[in-house]
Amino acid sequence: MNASSSFDWDLVVVGASFAGAACALAAAQYGLRVCVLERKADPGERLHTTGILVKEVVEQTWLRRIPAALLQRVEQVRLYAPNLRSVRLAAPGYYFMTTDTPNLLRWLAAELQASGVTLRLQQSFTQAHREGDGWQVAGAGRTRYLVGADGAGSRVAQRTGLGQVKDFLYGVEQEFAGAQLPQGGALHCFASRRFAPGYIGWAAQNPTGVQVGLALRHDPEQARPPELQRFLQHVREVIGLSSPRPDATRAGLIPCGPLQGPIAGEGVMLTGDAAGVVSPLSGGGIHASWRHGWAVGDAVGLHLRGSGPAPERVAREAAPSFRRKRVLRWAMDHLQLDWPMDLLLQSPLLRRAAEQIYFHRRGLRMDR
Repeated sequence: MNASSSFDWDLVVVGASFAGAACALAAAQYGLRVCVLERKADPGERLHTTGILVKEVVEQTWLRRIPAALLQRVEQVRLYAPNLRSVRLAAPGYYFMTTDTPNLLRWLAAELQASGVTLRLQQSFTQAHREGDGWQVAGAGRTRYLVGADGAGSRVAQRTGLGQVKDFLYGVEQEFAGAQLPQGGALHCFASRRFAPGYIGWAAQNPTGVQVGLALRHDPEQARPPELQRFLQHVREVIGLSSPRPDATRAGLIPCGPLQGPIAGEGVMLTGDAAGVVSPLSGGGIHASWRHGWAVGDAVGLHLRGSGPAPERVAREAAPSFRRKRVLRWAMDHLQLDWPMDLLLQSPLLRRAAEQIYFHRRGLRMDR
């Protein structure tokens, strides 16, 4: 089947971050008319992501094209107990990439445009309704397919009757431009029920400075902001951060529960944070979101060019289940205490948990 000329677009994607960009780039490879709506004037402003990439996304996806100047390789994790004792964790051949995240997202926007995608900055999604065999999107026109990659609290999901994520972490991160950590080759992770119930604190060297963040389980009825300044006072000497003031702050909700309701309807799909395609344990979502977004965009392209299953089916089947990690998420929510972590820092039990969280069950080297 060919894309009908009665449509303004073959695909409209809402959101220009990782999942939305992946979806649009995949569809554009088939010569489709793809439009991305992004509410921000600058894709690198007001970020809600740490921008830390795992090895797989750097080596196996379009993101292998990222300019080297926007990346910094990190090969170790230094895991701290609440008493600030630590162990060094590493998996042979495995690494992470911290990024100059604002400029990475600007680069990604340029990649969209270079691939023939129409990127409409400073245009919010407000409404859409089903019209025949497509969707009429306010301010954009008529499209055969609509994809919501618009993050936690997706407006696309709300307007089209799709599912929504109800369980969140809330994170805040500060950037210290030009700062250098003495152990810049490690991702520093802090377990602490006092500061980060249900999650962790972190510090990492990136290409432009140091990022320090803190996240905790979000309870909308008893919301408490992360105590980032007190956390910084607690860990500053341990990580060797000398910069007195941050240059930027970013914050937002991080999905950590399953999507409550459908991920797809007729001609409309969700991806990325909007679809809950985020590890419920670590909150890491770039790799999973990129893979899912790409699968959806590729399915749209194949289907409109006459082969392949319905994209709605692909959106459902390609979404990861995270079954094992949801069990560990329950444990972090209900069993997290500081004193066992202090005692068990170097135990086999902690090793197995670390494999799940940081290295996807790969064997570890653990040193003091």
